[in-house]
Amino acid sequence: MATILITGCSSGIGKHCALRLREEGWNVVATARKPADIEMLNDAGLTGVYLDYTESSSLAAAVEVALEAGDGRIDALFNNGAYGQAGAVEDVSTDVLRRQFEANFFGWHELTNLVVPHMRKAGAGRIVHCSSILGIVPYRWRGAYNASKFALEGLASTMRLELRGSGIHVSLIEPGPIVSKFTTNGLQHFVDNIDVDNSVHHKVYRKQLERLQSEGGVNRFRLPPEAVYVKLRHALTSHRPRAHYHVTVPTKFMGVAKRLLPQPLIDRLLLKSG
Repeated sequence: MATILITGCSSGIGKHCALRLREEGWNVVATARKPADIEMLNDAGLTGVYLDYTESSSLAAAVEVALEAGDGRIDALFNNGAYGQAGAVEDVSTDVLRRQFEANFFGWHELTNLVVPHMRKAGAGRIVHCSSILGIVPYRWRGAYNASKFALEGLASTMRLELRGSGIHVSLIEPGPIVSKFTTNGLQHFVDNIDVDNSVHHKVYRKQLERLQSEGGVNRFRLPPEAVYVKLRHALTSHRPRAHYHVTVPTKFMGVAKRLLPQPLIDRLLLKSG
């Protein structure tokens, strides 16, 4: 039975993928931060464990749990847990940006580097990172999150080349809008960290907040997390896993547009959609 460590499993993509892999016979070590969520994961037949990307001790402890569950092996890692800090770049303090990178980038790097030696010893492994459409193109008011995902894309792509021939494969899944609590969770970070009333963008912020509160962030392109699971399963089981997996129409469209269209036209598209 293959063992996989998945982060961010309290809800959304992480929870869904953990449960689906469990159904298919994987030994799943699923992480969360809240005790109630960890208990929920254990009750679902998973191995629930505490992990916070900003706490190095929790990363090492989670890897030890996964190694024990896998009899000394970790066959796959799915880095998924993250949050989105909204707000214009000029309204995001350096400390807030640093916290975004600690959770979305540095923690992912540290956890991955803890797992790689064990995969090298086994001569095989799959590392999958859940990136975003915002790792391909930028959206306004998402600068901190954009930056963390662009950085992830570069780091993961470099590692993919460096691990060539080791038996370890690195893939990036790049979803667009997916049904989850991501927007709701990110909203609290926006409220806590952005001085809306004193920003030159306060009118835009108020309009966005009203839309989210009245519509819940409705998006006609939004897909269920199963759409991500289909790509994850391929990345984990295919003899030739892809480097990039685009999920949802907006991501696929922007992926093609970035290759074919001039930057001014792409900017106009992004201004309309963001």
